[in-house]
Amino acid sequence: MTAAIISDWQADIDLIAAAAREAGAVASTFFGQSPQVWWKNEGRSPVSAADHAANECLEERLRTARPSYGWLSEETDDDLGRLKSDTLFVVDPIDGTRAFIANKPTWCVSVAVVHRGKPVAGVLVAPALGEEYSAVAGGPALKNGKPITVAAFDPAKKLRVATPMDIVNLFDAPLRGRIERVEHVPSLAYRIAMVAEGRIDATFVKPNAHDWDIAAADLILQQAGGRLTDLDGNALIYNRTEVTHGVLCAAVEGELPPLLERLAAVPRG
Repeated sequence: MTAAIISDWQADIDLIAAAAREAGAVASTFFGQSPQVWWKNEGRSPVSAADHAANECLEERLRTARPSYGWLSEETDDDLGRLKSDTLFVVDPIDGTRAFIANKPTWCVSVAVVHRGKPVAGVLVAPALGEEYSAVAGGPALKNGKPITVAAFDPAKKLRVATPMDIVNLFDAPLRGRIERVEHVPSLAYRIAMVAEGRIDATFVKPNAHDWDIAAADLILQQAGGRLTDLDGNALIYNRTEVTHGVLCAAVEGELPPLLERLAAVPRG
């Protein structure tokens, strides 16, 4: 059964990996070159000329190859016609734009194929780091072609977490004492990939993450043995009318119950 699932989506993972590499190469021509930057969402979110160029590359490559698939991208006006599609591409041309325009290497091209609300193929390409993460439903999570897994659960060890301090302060003293905060990583997708390969144990996500931020990384984490959930421990559903999510937690399986219990104190706006 697993082999059949992989076979179903193998052509798509090959397609999106090639497209993400191409878009990453396009974006890289702008990296360190002070590209033009605009501000959207009432001045809260930057978008650069590199984001637009990478998006155009992905859209041309992917929509030409799969004209029956829907399309959801951070840099394309949303067309709710996608809701009629069982299968669609979910794309963030540059996840970590703030890092990109600050000449920091922790940015990536994120591309997922979502089928009936669940990611079935996902790729993160981080050109400035020389890294590529990928997964297909039913198969292993890979980094640069080699299998990766989450860190082993050990309740006695320090808990390496990417999170703002205000969330850490919500926890009781015993859990707070276990947490070892890691340096902030602007790319949400990349932070989740760090959990998938065992570099950190968890990351918390404040409200308003979008489908395109997390769909590919969600699948990679799942196939590496971890989970990304809402505060009730539920898996996420993609390609809904509303593409934003509430408070989320990505973690090693054994760490989820206590973390979700404490995170319940975070407003679910």
